[in-house]
Amino acid sequence: MGDRRLLASGDLLADRYELQDLVSEKLGSTTWRAHDRILNRNVGIELLPSNDPRSEHFLQAARESTAVTDPRFLRVLDLVEDEQAHHLVIREWARAFPLDQVLQQSPLPNRRAATVVAEVAEALAHAHESGVHHRRLTPHQVLLKQSGAVRIVGLGVATALAPADHHDSAEDLAAYERADVAALGRLLYASLTSRWPGGSVDGLRAAPTEHGRLLRPRQVRAGVARDVDTVCDRVLGRPPRHHERPLTRAIDVARALRLAGEDDDLVDDQPSLAGVSSPDLLRLDPVIVPAGPPPGLEPPRRRPKAYEPPPPTRVERAVEVGRKATKGDRALVLTGVVGALLVASVLAFLVGRSIDDEGTSIDDSSPVRALPIRAVADFDPQGTDGEENSDLAPLAIDGDERTGWRTSRYFGRPDLGGLKGGVGLLVDLGGPRELSSVRVRLAGRPTDLSVLVAPDDATGPPRTLRGLRRAAVVDDAGVDTTVSLASDVVTRYVVVWLRSLPEDTDGEYVGEIREIGVRGRS
Repeated sequence: MGDRRLLASGDLLADRYELQDLVSEKLGSTTWRAHDRILNRNVGIELLPSNDPRSEHFLQAARESTAVTDPRFLRVLDLVEDEQAHHLVIREWARAFPLDQVLQQSPLPNRRAATVVAEVAEALAHAHESGVHHRRLTPHQVLLKQSGAVRIVGLGVATALAPADHHDSAEDLAAYERADVAALGRLLYASLTSRWPGGSVDGLRAAPTEHGRLLRPRQVRAGVARDVDTVCDRVLGRPPRHHERPLTRAIDVARALRLAGEDDDLVDDQPSLAGVSSPDLLRLDPVIVPAGPPPGLEPPRRRPKAYEPPPPTRVERAVEVGRKATKGDRALVLTGVVGALLVASVLAFLVGRSIDDEGTSIDDSSPVRALPIRAVADFDPQGTDGEENSDLAPLAIDGDERTGWRTSRYFGRPDLGGLKGGVGLLVDLGGPRELSSVRVRLAGRPTDLSVLVAPDDATGPPRTLRGLRRAAVVDDAGVDTTVSLASDVVTRYVVVWLRSLPEDTDGEYVGEIREIGVRGRS
């Protein structure tokens, strides 16, 4: 421990990392902001004494975490062993605030809370696909940037610093995944109430209970949206109220939250329990709903009263300039300028219509919207003739949910009779688009489906499964399914791939897609 205290701002580690600011000290480790002299950038360094019995597990956990490539996890850039009697884990540096500091000021609004936890859930779902689990997810491990982006730290390493039983059997891995999902529910609860279920964590007080059962967020804080409250209960409820289906996978939590969190038209139909049950229900805590864009990291500041008349607004100044410009000869000049602008606008519109959409780039600032679909066709790369009811494909985008494209009839087994891995529809968006979600309206249930996407540089529609990337998987889908996609999906061609079909009659299976909708940015 004495060696660790000798480290100070200005020390140079591994001949390249200059320590600058001490960020935190926790569980025997220290975290610093440092400057990488070779690459001229800031990095985050987590140090643990080399003689600490956890040191080898600390480095191994950092190595294993590199298998997860989701950009919401701060990447491990380098590992250094036994440098000035310390092991070093070097990560990306993010200028951000830990979520626990934000929640100590006030809870988050419904939409912001749902968005933050959905981002974390999607990142954890990617980690679980790689066999990596966090197991120590708390608000301190979640960072919020001023831009609204979410970053996560401590993947694997947090467990190494606070060791739990570590095994690799299938039963233990399933238990680790359940623990991560439960942590997502607690994170959502804390974001809505500034309380942590099960005890005090990261400076947040324990969530209140009644007769041994955790109170729902709507019972703790007024204004919590009913749909977000229900998602929280579906994760933490033992069992969930009103016979709701429990959420047991991170991707299911993300999908539920993407459809929840509206702040409009809230009706507080849950009577407050303050004064009649637990005395510790946040009834005196201020609820501050930040105005403006998220994340609202700083508390509102009181502004001084204005004793002078307010200055003219930008609109008022523009109106006054326009009024002066329309007097005398200036009116003729202004009329000519306006006419020229109108002619130029018409010409630009006509030229723009003649340009193919394929050459347009994606505008990151554009809002997420329903994307137009240029064409749709059947996709049957494993069939004998390469097509399946191709004449019915346009019915899947005609806006009429009573008609749609149907598969052939398969016998004996729902997995297309065991004849092939799947069949589906190929959607052409007309050019590369950044996708947010895909909505599929089906007939019959259940249906197993996947969303496949072609590379963003594909020069033509795919003919085989080679080169297609699986963007999402849904098992036991209902008749109306919305699939949320990761933020890095950019493509022109989307395939809705049916892997298992619902039963039509005894022993006969048919799938039907009645409508497809795609949302994203163009």
